[in-house]
Amino acid sequence: MTQPISQLVRRTLVGLVVLSICLAGVGDHKYYFASTVLTQAQDWEPSIRKFEEQDKVNPPKLGSIVFTGSSSIARWGTLVEEMKPLDVINRGFGGSQYFDLNQYAKRIVIAYHPRAVVVYEGDNDLAPESSKTPESVAQDARTLVQTIRAALPESWIYLISIKPSKSRLSAWPRMKEANRMIRDFARAQEHVQYIDVASAMFDSRGKLRADLFVEDGLHPNPKCYALWTSIIKPLLLQRFGPIDTKAKSRACFDMGAYGDFFDGCSFDLAIASATRGAIIAYPAAFG
Repeated sequence: MTQPISQLVRRTLVGLVVLSICLAGVGDHKYYFASTVLTQAQDWEPSIRKFEEQDKVNPPKLGSIVFTGSSSIARWGTLVEEMKPLDVINRGFGGSQYFDLNQYAKRIVIAYHPRAVVVYEGDNDLAPESSKTPESVAQDARTLVQTIRAALPESWIYLISIKPSKSRLSAWPRMKEANRMIRDFARAQEHVQYIDVASAMFDSRGKLRADLFVEDGLHPNPKCYALWTSIIKPLLLQRFGPIDTKAKSRACFDMGAYGDFFDGCSFDLAIASATRGAIIAYPAAFG
């Protein structure tokens, strides 16, 4: 008699715990099923550990640019080559949502001390079968920015717009609303920039370009990645592109005419709107 009663008690307690978690998720209006979200977060552990194992064998360069997010990043096999001469790390894990990235940001973003982070999330968050709202997704994006900013206050964060797709076209109005909220948030932040790749994926008549997707109508094909590269890469190059070392040497030599005071001069890059700007030499003591 004792054994069946104890089992019943345990099952009842477990049921109450699960129910309370689910109700908490509903009350928060962020996650349509908190227990499902928790399970999803645990499901990514093997993928995250795989990244960490790869890092032990081939440690990535610290201070690189980290691209992270869902399958649109994970499947971008030509990313490293297409972004040269920039040093980039691909840490996309397919199927992820903003919530998942928030859980693992410390291990697959912050751990690399990147000078910039490029994020693509929100696609799975607002898939047709999801009951998440644009507001909850925008809030998750804000949480991610706050998490990264707390650890890396000087690093830039780029939030790529949620893309439209043939297979999820019915969800596009919600995705577009989330994009608007994330864009407005980014504009009000320092070191945060919103990158709109969605607009270029429509033709001049406002129709979604069918030639940008693989057979499933969801994931980008090489033509789409080339389009994204043409939008994203110039923004990164403008801020993080290689500096003309010969010009730096000439500037330092010229400053040397003023005596030993300018030995060890340092440089800064002035970014202008119409050009990459000029290199400014000034004493390290003033920097």
